[in-house]
Amino acid sequence: MDNAHLAELFTILLCIVLSAFFSASETSYNMLNRVRLKNMAADGNKRAQLTLKIAENYDNLLSTILIGNNVVNILASSLATVFFTYLLGQNGVTVATAIMTVVVLVFGEITPKGLAKEFPDRYAMSVAPAMHALVTIFTPLNWIFAKWKHLLTRLCKSSEDSALTQDDLMTIVDEAQSNGGIDKRNGDLIRSAIEFNDFDAGDILTPRVDIIAVEQETVLDDITNIFMHSRFSRIPVYKDSIDNITGMIHEKDFFCGLHSGMTSIQNIIQKIIYVGPGVHISDLLHELQQSQTQMAVVVDEFGGTEGIVTMEDIIEELVGEIWDEHDQAIDYFQKLDELHYKVNCSANLDDFFSFFHIHLDPEDFDYVTVSGWVMEQLGKIPSPGDTFTYEDYTVKVVKTATRHAVQIIVQCKHSLSKACES
Repeated sequence: MDNAHLAELFTILLCIVLSAFFSASETSYNMLNRVRLKNMAADGNKRAQLTLKIAENYDNLLSTILIGNNVVNILASSLATVFFTYLLGQNGVTVATAIMTVVVLVFGEITPKGLAKEFPDRYAMSVAPAMHALVTIFTPLNWIFAKWKHLLTRLCKSSEDSALTQDDLMTIVDEAQSNGGIDKRNGDLIRSAIEFNDFDAGDILTPRVDIIAVEQETVLDDITNIFMHSRFSRIPVYKDSIDNITGMIHEKDFFCGLHSGMTSIQNIIQKIIYVGPGVHISDLLHELQQSQTQMAVVVDEFGGTEGIVTMEDIIEELVGEIWDEHDQAIDYFQKLDELHYKVNCSANLDDFFSFFHIHLDPEDFDYVTVSGWVMEQLGKIPSPGDTFTYEDYTVKVVKTATRHAVQIIVQCKHSLSKACES
């Protein structure tokens, strides 16, 4: 074997190495974690900055990789054909085709792409200088291919929207959690933040019938008793009717005033804001911050009080239930036996459907609580003993107050462990 054929063999091996380089580069730049690289770049990592710069112009990068990969693969195959024809004569073409197909697939494609997939960020940063040089060298060819792509794009217009949707973001969070990138607690927090703007004030308000409020002229001893028994830190104040809430009083201000000899609550009434039930809670949070108040009154279309929303109610939609030393945990769903459950009617309708595996969208109903749903199903004001059947469940009203259901018993037709328990 003379020097010329040894040079051919060396060139073939070099082409396989370069093929592996281009294949691994394509995979690594396609799978790299841009968020992580941006953090590294912000900390002054020069390689991360260069890698991001290359990745931001992915079309030029891809053109460079494809040009380089095809050139070295074709060159390796051509030289292999010449080399094996020299060794084996006419059979050399068949042998060269078979050998080069296996070698390119194993060592030029599958192996490097598999390794790059495991360490995309590390590999992309390690080859960034070389890749930047190649992109610069192939700039004229990349420009030609960019114009060709632009022409094809204009001829074949796509109606697809490439923007990320809320469902896409939810899927990303699910994948990050399943891959161990984030834990369940942080995953739930991110989901709550994504869904935050889906909720309106009407979805989280404390309904009118559950509001504990005081009239402006209520004697101080009665207000003291209300604070002591309700354990609320803030209480709405109304004039003449609950439909005319004028402000709120804070427990601290009230008892400080009593200590100072206060005879009326007029001077400690703080302002509140008024909103409609359809305002997004993200907008309501901003309004509460701007007005420097902790409470909003939700009014209906006639200007009457529909309920109240506090800053705490909104924040709980993000971080979950917030408990202080005076809060009492409410067990909304109590198991009585294998077929019966006692349900507190102030439970959220979405939670109720999820708990009993009722596959309906709560947004299809006009109410957000079990109490409203019971009234809707009965078609009248609930009374103790009223019953109705819904799908595989029999519902019986066992306790009412102020023209609404307080407690129901839900009977399942099948074992709770199979049909009801989540």
